[in-house]
Amino acid sequence: MNVIDRITAGRGLVVHPDDRVGVAVTALAKGDRPGANLPRLVDDIPPGHKFALADIRAGNPVTKYGAEIGRARCDIAAGAHVHSHNLETQLRGEQVYAHAGAAPRPVATQSADSASFMGYRRFDGRVGIRNEIWVIATVGCVNRTAERIARMAANQVRGQVDGVHAITHPFGCSQLGDDLDRTRAILAGLAQNPNAGGVLLVGLGCESNQYRALLDAMPDTDPLRVRAFACQDAGDELDTGIASVVEIAEHMSQMDRREPCPASDLVIGLKCGGSDAFSGLTANPLLGRITDRLDAAGGSTILTEVPEMFGAEHLLMARAASRDVHAAIGTMMNRFKRYFLGHGEPVHANPSPGNLEGGITTLEEKSLGGVQKAGNAPVVDVLDYGDRLRRNGLSLLESPGNDAVSTTALAAAGATIILFTTGRGTPLGTMVPTLKLSTQTSLAERKPNWIDFDAGAILDGEAADDTADRLWQTILDVAGGKRARNELYDERQIALWKGGVTL
Repeated sequence: MNVIDRITAGRGLVVHPDDRVGVAVTALAKGDRPGANLPRLVDDIPPGHKFALADIRAGNPVTKYGAEIGRARCDIAAGAHVHSHNLETQLRGEQVYAHAGAAPRPVATQSADSASFMGYRRFDGRVGIRNEIWVIATVGCVNRTAERIARMAANQVRGQVDGVHAITHPFGCSQLGDDLDRTRAILAGLAQNPNAGGVLLVGLGCESNQYRALLDAMPDTDPLRVRAFACQDAGDELDTGIASVVEIAEHMSQMDRREPCPASDLVIGLKCGGSDAFSGLTANPLLGRITDRLDAAGGSTILTEVPEMFGAEHLLMARAASRDVHAAIGTMMNRFKRYFLGHGEPVHANPSPGNLEGGITTLEEKSLGGVQKAGNAPVVDVLDYGDRLRRNGLSLLESPGNDAVSTTALAAAGATIILFTTGRGTPLGTMVPTLKLSTQTSLAERKPNWIDFDAGAILDGEAADDTADRLWQTILDVAGGKRARNELYDERQIALWKGGVTL
């Protein structure tokens, strides 16, 4: 079910016929009746928060989105506020996931197969939507050097490329084993993102993450567009770095031109952050429509934030394209749960304080709203952290929910644009265009420097298909060169998921 099909104007709404709670669209007062056939309220209900549709006995399940979001801690009267004081999660540890053998549900959606955008076709056939040079520090010791090279070189190559940007981080030294491998995999993935028309690796010389090993991990880069050096070996590292960027830019300016590309060449990352209760009602289901549209056209989407799939993974597993994919989803879920439990944390250590204030009570509720971004498309692949996209269609990517870590992982996996829904707002962006979609119009109006698209129009009565059409055109415009807010305000950062020993 696409949730936004069911939203109608009113002060309160019921998402699914099987639900035992309604949602306040606006602030509701004790004594109000928020809609036809809805109970009179016995508490004040803040916007986005839940109220009981009928009496709920202690220990009984509470449902929203047609699925269980927890159990009642105590008896809950009809019309009462339902939140953390009287609703608790039922999530625990690892699970055994049985494969039902059901085929993925068919995707019934408007196809995007006739749509096109102006992109940069790379030598391996992939398409970038930007033609930038990325100066990547192999180790945190040379972060400022990489930034100075990027800033000084940008002035010399202005007009030849879309931009020169440094990629910095605190790692690359004193790392061992899998931890070092993961750092290298993410940096290599970023270097191979199609938006990077050229790459300069800047090392120190004595670090664990040697630039030669990083080059070996970058098979899908054009050698004419890659340079690398260690600062300890260079006479003047700034002169060496700037000269390298100028060489790459001259090659790019001669070879690279935007050309018409079909929508199937798009790779879109799906992300949410600073969620509120409207995320699962407006912006996330809107992304689900985009996922289905792109899937029908043969394009690719990547969904991540594994902890925000807990409690809703059954919806994704039911659409696994094969038994192997189903098993891979279950393995990823249980591995991530062991990660929590191994650090002495419960698997339900979520939602965040901002989520709770916005009306989300349990992780089940947050996850059921979050996976709406995946629409109805079959899941064709499961990627480990640091893996790169292998198949067209919807893939799941292992990464935590942390905004900077997960957006970085999406870009390293090959996403050339990220759609980021938010109910609370954030300026954060990563190395690729990171479009922010507000769940409510009030956020878009309050934070115009952060928000690229207002999904709150759905709450105001706009038809979901019309909103999806407007968003689709926005995506094509940004793919064709229009800058996202994070680009306009230079909100670009990466973060790496570190889990190993530091020497």
